[in-house]
Amino acid sequence: MTPIKLYRNPKSGHCHRVELMLALLKLPYETIDLDMANGAHKAPEYLKISPFGLVPAIDDDGYTLADSNAIIVYLVQTYAKASNWMPADPKTAAEVQRWLTVAADNVYSGPCAARLVKVFGAPLDHGAAVAKAHALFKVMEAHLDGRDWLAADTPTIADVAGYSYIAHAPEGGVDLAPYLNIRNWLARIEAQPGFVGMATSPIPELA
Repeated sequence: MTPIKLYRNPKSGHCHRVELMLALLKLPYETIDLDMANGAHKAPEYLKISPFGLVPAIDDDGYTLADSNAIIVYLVQTYAKASNWMPADPKTAAEVQRWLTVAADNVYSGPCAARLVKVFGAPLDHGAAVAKAHALFKVMEAHLDGRDWLAADTPTIADVAGYSYIAHAPEGGVDLAPYLNIRNWLARIEAQPGFVGMATSPIPELA
């Protein structure tokens, strides 16, 4: 199998989401780090792969796709359809989709946004992002009480989609210490065969 090309920023949680899925599925891949500071993600050739000029994007033997959640769905549907990563049962599939939406909304505007401020200097409201992160984590902490995974009895793409920015929330100044169930959930993901971590950044004063 030709290695899947992953275009990324190594400190992007969206990119790590895809790399984690690739690793857990034991798919061969190669990473291509874009010089985003100098506009590599807006270059004409890259825009052919990712029309909005965003990372991550993949090239799977000529098939290109951008958007991290879309990519992990594609990877599982293409290479692990018989697995439990994307359940076929309508109710469980709906639960997975619900948590993919949380990853694209609540996680993005909470722990992701807070980390964007601290790690990348993004001009966002850090206080509001931290508050949104804690609001999300309180819901997740209760949801994970008595259960191991977000959407099913086994890990799914919902867990992969949520992992990266939540695991690295402290880099954005969001303390995970109050959330034992979340920390145990993160540890269960990290214990999965093939797990790969994301590049870390210095942890600022926590909030």
